Amino acid sequence: MKNDSNDSVDPYRGWEYAHLGDYHRNLDPNWSYAPTYMRKMKWIRRHIDKLPMMAQILDAGCGEGVLVEEYSKLDRNIDGLDLHYSSEFVQRGDICQMPYEDGHYDLVLLLDVFEHIPYLDQPRVLQEIHRVLKPRGELIASIPNLAHFSSRIAFLLLGRLHRTDSITNHIGELPIWENRQLLIDNGFHIDRCIGVTLTVPIIHQLIAHYTAHLRWLHDLFEPLAIPSLAMLNIFFCRASDLTK
Repeated sequence: MKNDSNDSVDPYRGWEYAHLGDYHRNLDPNWSYAPTYMRKMKWIRRHIDKLPMMAQILDAGCGEGVLVEEYSKLDRNIDGLDLHYSSEFVQRGDICQMPYEDGHYDLVLLLDVFEHIPYLDQPRVLQEIHRVLKPRGELIASIPNLAHFSSRIAFLLLGRLHRTDSITNHIGELPIWENRQLLIDNGFHIDRCIGVTLTVPIIHQLIAHYTAHLRWLHDLFEPLAIPSLAMLNIFFCRASDLTK
């Protein structure tokens, strides 16, 4: 679905994009989240590259539309939708009420979006994604895990959680088992879940402060990043029949 709006002529930048610019496109190697982001994008690209060329893809809440632009230039059928960003490749719109017909997409991406959505709206977003997916269509959702390793230790010793961002930014951040249950309750079968970034106390804090220099240390621990202890979970799901 090509974006025919005037947004391609008069781009919109809201929320963090208004003052940070295209910070995913122009990735700072010293950004503490950079190793996690790059690892996540590797998994997503690997999956998209295996899809048939005619597959219809939607990146919901895509921000700058890094993947949308990349795969559009490879003649893939991919759309991008975001409330806070518009461009030649990204249509401005709300993922709670998407401007797409029922059963249109083979794959919907929901990457680092769910945690920004208020709890009460999260089921609505999943139901809307289910609506635009074809029967048995795929959803890939990357969602922070509030119960990651460092957070559990911080709560045990200090009585407070180690959130992946401020509570005002990640207003809908939940532990893995609650995210998993939300997906199941709203019409998705989880085929598999991958953990990204094991937050070993002290080591994780060191990596966050010296990210560019300690990227190798982050990657060294990746084989141990089981989903329940990882900072980010990537859920590979399929739409199930809600009438059952």
